[in-house]
Amino acid sequence: MRRARAVERLKREVHESTTLEVPPVPGRRDLGGWTGATWEVGMDTMHAVRGHRRGGPEQLTYEIAPRPVPGPGEVLVGVRSASITPDELVWDATWTDSFDGGGSERVPIVPSKEVSGVVAELGPEVSDWKVGDEVYGLIPFTRDGAAAEFVAVPAAVLAAKPARLDHDHAAALPLAGLTAWQGLVVHGGLRPGARVLVQGGAGGVGSFAVQVAVALGASVTATAGAEAADFVRELGAEQVVDHRSERFEEQVKDVDLVFDTVGGDTQERSWQVLRPGGRLVSIVAPPDATKEGGRFFVVEPDRSGLEELSRLVADGELTPPVDRVFPLAETAQAYAALEQGHRRGKIVLHVS
Repeated sequence: MRRARAVERLKREVHESTTLEVPPVPGRRDLGGWTGATWEVGMDTMHAVRGHRRGGPEQLTYEIAPRPVPGPGEVLVGVRSASITPDELVWDATWTDSFDGGGSERVPIVPSKEVSGVVAELGPEVSDWKVGDEVYGLIPFTRDGAAAEFVAVPAAVLAAKPARLDHDHAAALPLAGLTAWQGLVVHGGLRPGARVLVQGGAGGVGSFAVQVAVALGASVTATAGAEAADFVRELGAEQVVDHRSERFEEQVKDVDLVFDTVGGDTQERSWQVLRPGGRLVSIVAPPDATKEGGRFFVVEPDRSGLEELSRLVADGELTPPVDRVFPLAETAQAYAALEQGHRRGKIVLHVS
């Protein structure tokens, strides 16, 4: 109940403080839209946010772009909402066709790897979706993203949008939710009754990790700033340690699993609280290889994981915290807001 009240309060704050008006673009043409049965045919352009050269939010442009055509095994999604991630604009995978930057440049790029929307068109060899289905998912990192009116996505990485969520909140779920699920369950081996320490419990990923761990029967402690302590408790944490004024290693011991979203000195000190045989799973940097139990991973698109998250949503155990919602035309400002820190949840782009 406390978690539900906290997130409902965040929803009200978002909708009361955000105006989702998209300014006109010079040369805009009528793109038509969803009619309840099909998308209008004959559309070959769309509004999109694109980066024509590597850089930060300042080089993103809201413009008219070609509408993608779904290939074999792909669907075209009419984007309702998209979500963005810190450091996304510095990832090599955002700008090239490889994770290490050794591949070919693919500018101009469309950012944002989390999408919630409606299936607008099926590519060849797709039988598991139909036009009009509401879907959400994590877009593979070396592909164009969802900061646009349409995006072509492999059908296999999408799942049915949770019925309890609107598109803004569904878009906030895939990357952070799958990161929490894969870190806790796949790499962390989480079992009911485990003691878990989430480093950075108020952040985009940490807030999901707290909820997922609690839903799976763990006893959760989290670190956070004092201003976010009540929020993290309402997500389900039994104990919140103020990372500015307290040393977590003096407050916590015999932990089965540390989920690290902070890195650096915090990660190194986390070894002190693990029980023998415990695991330290990080999404920031590989843990000390000389110590047992350390794991580092990068989240992957995963329909089955999304379906598990959807089940938790349906059961009332998981609600994606949304910090702010920006219209698509203000995507550059949204990415700039990511750099301000101290968010309580995800930043979302409302597209249509």
